[in-house]
Parts: sequence; structure tokens; C-alpha cells
Amino acid sequence: METKNQNIKLIECPRDAMQGLHDFIPTQDKIKYLNQLLKVGFDTIDAGSFVSPKAIPQMKDSAEVFDKIDWQNSTSKLLAIIANQRGASDAVKFEQIAYLGYPLSLSETFQQRNTKRSITTAMEDLKEIQELTIAKDKTLVVYLSMGFGNPYGDPYDAGFVQEFVEKLEKMGVKIISLSDTIGVSNAQNISWIFNQLISQYPDIEFGAHLHSNPATILEKVEAAYSAGCRRFDGAIKGFGGCPMAEDDLVGNMVTEDMVAYFNKENIELGINQEAFIEAQKMALEVFPAR
Repeated sequence: METKNQNIKLIECPRDAMQGLHDFIPTQDKIKYLNQLLKVGFDTIDAGSFVSPKAIPQMKDSAEVFDKIDWQNSTSKLLAIIANQRGASDAVKFEQIAYLGYPLSLSETFQQRNTKRSITTAMEDLKEIQELTIAKDKTLVVYLSMGFGNPYGDPYDAGFVQEFVEKLEKMGVKIISLSDTIGVSNAQNISWIFNQLISQYPDIEFGAHLHSNPATILEKVEAAYSAGCRRFDGAIKGFGGCPMAEDDLVGNMVTEDMVAYFNKENIELGINQEAFIEAQKMALEVFPAR
């Protein structure tokens, strides 16, 4: 059967997989794992973050990691998460970092919990960060966390989401990823929200950063894909989750399951299967048993 080129972008997120772990993963182990991921053929790798080491101690070595990984011999682009202007200023110094990812919450409670600032202050920061990324030839990716609801009773509906998207569009943001931070999304609301946004904002690339339990992964990926989403975040083995959201981490979308879904649909991903299998083996060595 003929394969289809749908320009699917797979974003592998080892940073998200690592950040909530209590035991520190040695820097050399991170570098070795990232070097293997760089051989797989992912569009982008979310490889580290420039945030407070007190808040996320697992990421305190990100500068060294970015310095030492073998990025020159890979087609994959690198993304770093930042939470303020200081982090952005640090990240843009690295030639190898193409994308700066900023977590902007639709929930005021979670914005305070995640970045110690209000949504209003975060929006002001984003204006400055967007100007900086343009000046330094980088691209800003805004992650709309709590993108499908929140557990705090904060306001949420489609109109609320669209207000945020409109403000970001006016800033010139071109990539917005809807994040299901606590795993509350289902196929119906994923389909509905992506259909709404993709049709109304054709100049914005919308992505899906969905946390999920294993049983609902395929229906979520199918719902987002069918609604027109072509940018998908995941993590090998589904490791990770946001440590600022709840006490129990809801894992990332399992990359292997997403690859299997697109392979079944005969969609070309450009994945080096041997390198991918080796990365899966290595993940079991890098991440402690859960």
C-alpha cells in the first residue's frame, strides 16, 4: 500500500519525561540518551529547560547537556523550555536551540503554581520573549497548559481558549500546542477544540501535547489527527508528566503507540526503525523503574 506524506511532526520530549523524577539522572546518561534520540528522525526533541534549579532540580544541567550533545549530525531540531525572560536570554545563546517553549496556563491557579506568576504577567513576559526570539532567529512555541480543563475550578470554555489564541496571534506567535496537563481530555473534546481552532486560525500551527493513561492514547491521537492536527508531542514508554500539576504524574503520550498508529495509516514519518528500537531499550536503562 502506498505511503502518504502528511507532514506529521513528532516531538520527542525526554525533558518532560525526566523533569519530575526524584533521583537525579547523571548528565552523561542524559547526553548519551539524547544522542541516540537524535539518530531516530524526530522533527524536534524537547531536550532541556532553563528554569530555576530549585523548582526543577532535574534540569539544573541543561546548559551542559546542550553544549555536549551531538546535534550537528542530526536533522532533528532542539527545543528548550523557558518560564521567564531570564531563561529565554540563557537559551538563545545556544546556536543548537531552534525553539523556545513557554508554558502559558489557561488556569490562573496553575500559572501561579507552575511559574510563580500571574497570567497577566506571563503575557507581558511573552511579548518580550517573542521579540527576543525573533531578534535571535529562534521560534517561540507556546504551550497552553490546562488546555482541556483544570481541576481547580478556574474558568474554562472554548471562548476562553480562543481569547488566548487571539492574543498570541497578535504577538506573532506561530506555533501553539494544546496541553492536556492532567489527562482530562477525551476524543470528543480533542476533536472539537482542534476543529474549532484550526479552521479559525489557519496561519497558526497547532500541536497536541497530551498526557494520557495507556488505554486512551490511540483514540486521542486519532481524534487530534482527524481534526487536522499534524504536530504531536510524546515520550518513549510514556514516561513523564508535569510535577507541578498533581501529586500523581499522568504520563505522556507513548511515542511507540503514536508511531504504530501512523504506520497503520501508512503515513510516512521518516523514522529510523533501528535507532528507534535502540532508543526504547536505552530508555529502560536511563529511567528508574516506576
